[in-house]
Amino acid sequence: MKLLSLEPFVPSGSNFEGSKQLFKALGFIVTWDAGDYIGFERDGCKFILQKYDNIEFAQNLMINVKISSAEEFYTEVTEKQLSQKFGVRISKPTNQPYGKEVNVIDIAGVCWHFVE
Repeated sequence: MKLLSLEPFVPSGSNFEGSKQLFKALGFIVTWDAGDYIGFERDGCKFILQKYDNIEFAQNLMINVKISSAEEFYTEVTEKQLSQKFGVRISKPTNQPYGKEVNVIDIAGVCWHFVE
């Protein structure tokens, strides 16, 4: 037996529809939709968006996503004006001990570390 994948349940915050639109704008596609739970995938990276609003939990949740280029990712998200459209925070690429990263704080307050 071996482990095949890890797909965290991510809270949507109070704006479930907005969260769905944000992740679509980030290039994730919906692979299934069960109403209050939606499967998202991009390039083999998967997660489940859950209609769940708990700000304390969301603001303490961090997700690390490995990417091929932090600079390209930053250019992609800034050209799409995601900060202005969704009110999310996006950091410039910064060097960390574990790689070059771009942070996205989503609508719920979850910190996504996109790391090269």
